[in-house]
Amino acid sequence: MSFLFVISLMKSKVASSMLIPVILAGGVGSRLWPVSRSMLPKQFIDFPNMQGSLFQNTLSRLEGVPDVGDPIVVCNSDHRFLVAEQLRQLGKEHCTILLEPVGRNTAPAVALAALCAQQDDADPLLLVLPADHVIQDQVRFQQAIALALQSAEQEKLATFGIVPSAPETGYGYIEKGAELVGGNGYCVEQFVEKPDQETAQAYLDSGNYFWNSGMFLFSASTYLQELKRHAPDIFESCHKAYASLERGEDFQLIPESVFASCRSDSIDYAVMEKTSAAVVVPLDAGWNDLGAWDSMWEVQAKDEHGNALSGDVLTFDVQDSYIQSKSRLVAVAGIRDIVVVETADAVLVTQRSQVQSVKHLVQQLQDNEREEGTLHSLVYRPWGSYESLSSRPGYQVKHIVVNAGASLSLQLHHKRAEHWIGLKGVALVTCDNKEFELQPNESTYIPVGSKHRLTNPSNEAIEIIEVQIGEYLGEDDIVRFEDRYDRV
Repeated sequence: MSFLFVISLMKSKVASSMLIPVILAGGVGSRLWPVSRSMLPKQFIDFPNMQGSLFQNTLSRLEGVPDVGDPIVVCNSDHRFLVAEQLRQLGKEHCTILLEPVGRNTAPAVALAALCAQQDDADPLLLVLPADHVIQDQVRFQQAIALALQSAEQEKLATFGIVPSAPETGYGYIEKGAELVGGNGYCVEQFVEKPDQETAQAYLDSGNYFWNSGMFLFSASTYLQELKRHAPDIFESCHKAYASLERGEDFQLIPESVFASCRSDSIDYAVMEKTSAAVVVPLDAGWNDLGAWDSMWEVQAKDEHGNALSGDVLTFDVQDSYIQSKSRLVAVAGIRDIVVVETADAVLVTQRSQVQSVKHLVQQLQDNEREEGTLHSLVYRPWGSYESLSSRPGYQVKHIVVNAGASLSLQLHHKRAEHWIGLKGVALVTCDNKEFELQPNESTYIPVGSKHRLTNPSNEAIEIIEVQIGEYLGEDDIVRFEDRYDRV
């Protein structure tokens, strides 16, 4: 099937309905620690040799598909400014950003997105895409979308089945049934859980099974009807949550008081395994869900020894390994099948065959309330970023960047004082009843308990060094009085 024919086919099929991408961006990506952390998960990270983040690539690979509307992004409320900024970088500033106060899996998330989409189109088509997948062949992906559109127009629930390349035990599988009229896919015979090695090999040998990708295409009304039929409690919970939606200028917030009682379930369990309308469209386009570091090794370019290397790395007698350096020299010798990932504040070393165990390390970090499980030393905020340069009992040193035209909240701290030293650009400082400029190579003192604010009135980023002094230096020692980002 030629690409031009695919585009022509898609135009004819979607003339009556807008195609709305629904981007599910709520994951944590704990198995890609220490790069992926809860406040900056994998879908928003620029990985080596990739142009833009996984989230941005998910949207960019739809370029050229006709009649695509503005996306609906479902994400954690903690990531709302990350999402907004990455959408802005793509020139997509009129999207719906739906904020989940608590995660309830994909079935409720897509139901709420469907209800939102119906406000602008009586019955739009929804292309549901996780934000953390790699798809290397954009043309084949768009061809699969064209085939799935035909089924969606006929009130089917289409999913994309990945043509398996190995007896993978980390994925669920879809068994295909009878071929659809027109040859644009298959009926779904059954969904099956992650198999053991012997069963996975049998699936591969039969040629009748696909990997379950977690991507879907269907009309909003068809999905909601099938959800009501097979999971009426989730349907009712989502209707109540949508009726109580808090609509802001930039974000739409699902109230936790309403949504917390919703049952957590996936689209697969809640709908696809039970409906008679499920169809599967084969997809062979270099797909990978980047679930762990071995997946990253698979998609990266490798040297003559099978090593995927990035950053400042030296190797000797190393084979089939993934080694990534972010902030310093990493030297490795005499190993094979190893993963080494270095960041400014943590180093991971594991066998490639054991990368699924990384999530247990993250759990230990969380149990011990260590910041390395949540934050990087470089932390992004809606106004810019800060990087922790040094931290010891009683003091902490940060490098702060404030974006052009941005401002921190008017705030105070009960347990620490701050010293600010200008590095680049002219900052506007508010301290209690005083307001003054902070020039490069000048300093000022913010006493404990003082109301203060740092503002950048210029059209270029400014930089300062902040030295915090006090008995407690946690980020939760802050009282906000005014904030342009609605964090009061």
